[in-house]
Amino acid sequence: MQKQNEYDSKRKKTLRWGYLFAVGVLCVFVLFLTRIVILQNTNVQEIKDDYINKNYREATLKAARGNLFASDGSILATTVMRYDIYLDFKTMKDTIYSNNIGALTDSLSKMFGKSRGEFRQKFDEQKKKKNQYYTLVKGLDFDEYDRIRNFPIFKRGKNKGGFIVDRNYKRELATSEIGAGTIGMDNGEVKAGLEGAFSKYLTGTDGRRLEQRINSSQWKPIDYWKVKEPVDGEDVYTTLDLRIQDIAHSALEKQLITYEAKHGTVIVMEVETGKVRALVNLRKNENGDYEDSYNYAIKDNIEPGSTFKTISLLAAMDDGFIDENTTVDVGNGVWTYAKQRISDGHGGGTYDISDVLAKSSNVGTAKLITKYYAEKPQIFLDHLKRWKLFDKMDIELPGITKPKIVTPQNKRWNAATLASISYGYSSNINLLQLTTFYNGVANGGKMLKPLFIDKIMKDGKVMYSAKPEVIVNKMASEKAIKMMTSALTKAVEKGTGRSIFTPNLKMAGKTGTARFEYWLPGPMKYRASFAGFYPADNPKYTCYVMISEPNTAKSFYGGTVSAPVFKEIAGKTFLKTPQNIEKEMLVDRKVNLNKLIEPNVKIAVNNKQMPSVVGMIGKNIIPQLENLGYRVDFKGVGRIKEQFPLEGTIISKNQRIYLSLQN
Repeated sequence: MQKQNEYDSKRKKTLRWGYLFAVGVLCVFVLFLTRIVILQNTNVQEIKDDYINKNYREATLKAARGNLFASDGSILATTVMRYDIYLDFKTMKDTIYSNNIGALTDSLSKMFGKSRGEFRQKFDEQKKKKNQYYTLVKGLDFDEYDRIRNFPIFKRGKNKGGFIVDRNYKRELATSEIGAGTIGMDNGEVKAGLEGAFSKYLTGTDGRRLEQRINSSQWKPIDYWKVKEPVDGEDVYTTLDLRIQDIAHSALEKQLITYEAKHGTVIVMEVETGKVRALVNLRKNENGDYEDSYNYAIKDNIEPGSTFKTISLLAAMDDGFIDENTTVDVGNGVWTYAKQRISDGHGGGTYDISDVLAKSSNVGTAKLITKYYAEKPQIFLDHLKRWKLFDKMDIELPGITKPKIVTPQNKRWNAATLASISYGYSSNINLLQLTTFYNGVANGGKMLKPLFIDKIMKDGKVMYSAKPEVIVNKMASEKAIKMMTSALTKAVEKGTGRSIFTPNLKMAGKTGTARFEYWLPGPMKYRASFAGFYPADNPKYTCYVMISEPNTAKSFYGGTVSAPVFKEIAGKTFLKTPQNIEKEMLVDRKVNLNKLIEPNVKIAVNNKQMPSVVGMIGKNIIPQLENLGYRVDFKGVGRIKEQFPLEGTIISKNQRIYLSLQN
């Protein structure tokens, strides 16, 4: 019985202490929960403000902008990686620093051409301060970065060597001399040219990463803590053909120099597709050199002068007022209409309709248009509306102007306005719009929208492919289009464009010589133009050439100033006459192009080993690597001269491969 009492006593004592312990644990737990609730509801913002916001921040991790290509895959603009190097002296162990600083400063001295002592003095100061984010150098390319990261101390990496790398992207033009103004830019504030037009495709989606405060003015990126990965932009292939662009640039620049002109423009459009194969704008800078820095083709409206006669006379042809048998008496080449004096510079007499264009008769054009449309000018103007000459063109390039043509509703309209419009005045139209009209004539009356984009690609896959877009299905009757083509062909063979006639290539076109700012005192200013297409019997390309303010002492007529540019472009683009090529490669004055084209070598990644691509053509190899799932960073154009990783290195999918091309 006594043992039972002892057992009960011990049991009660144990239970009592158990209960006390449970109550104690429960009290601690309640206090802990209470503290959490208090922290969540009362001190979150305080802690966030006092510590997190003051010591960490989210920063933008820039996405790589997509590449801009010519139609053949040649690089126009590309994004290259640049490396900024920072040093964390607090991370560097004292023994590693003291044992290797001499070798490090020696390597840096050889690389950057500064004395060892200068580097040593700065480093010792920063080591003493325990600076965690000292700026060593910015803007290194991959070769320079690859060299410096293997220097003493630095080769130990970030955690032991204090070597911090910040990667940035920089946009570079591969064609600094040709088409810089056409290629354009997008710096976030200003959008211009092709870069601005296709920015929505080229621009990727920026990522986010955390940065840690080092001191009052410095923040260090935490590379391993990325809030959001960046997504690189898409690659855009433009319609520009670098070969035709180069030919047009060279021909225009040569003529601008010869005639000491202020500026000039060339547009070459593919007849069947509307694709713009060349767009060149050159103007004289302060040094007297010509540079492509302003897009006159779309940003300036001009009075076109005699190239507009094609538009006027096609309207009358389509309405059936004039045909091959139509004649007009231009008298002695001077005519007064509604108190306005109209004159010709090419003789007088009776002209048939082809002569009016061939001899660029202001009088003949004005007499015909006023004869049939003076009572109802709106019928004539309706043709221009149908040909979209009153509308702002819907193209991708920013800054294109809207045409301005005087109408009866305008207070400037008077009895002589219709005559003035007929031969290229009282109207202001940009050159791209005029080129589009001529291309419609060349295309049998089907007017196409000018195209500047060929396709869009992402990771080797075609995301979009451009197709011709019809904006006017039938500009005029088939008879009228054929009549106009014949008249324009005669203008080259026997008229104002006869200086460029060649039996090897049948061309059709119209000269234009327009005065501008004629209301101002001083010497007359002229724009010399030539618009046409070739071959005339089966057109492939349309070309518009305009040269502004040539030296009038030399010449200012479209037939002598601008037409030769057209002829050179036509000869070199269509006939494909080779330059500096061995005679044995020429057969019947044509080139065996197969001998000039290097085969597209196929590569493969076997056993996950990096193949050798040195010496191969970049534009052939890069898409193949991307299609295989690798990320390729490259600089330059042409053949590959260096690669990283090296041949035989084990590589994995989505790995970045660095290529250095010739230039």
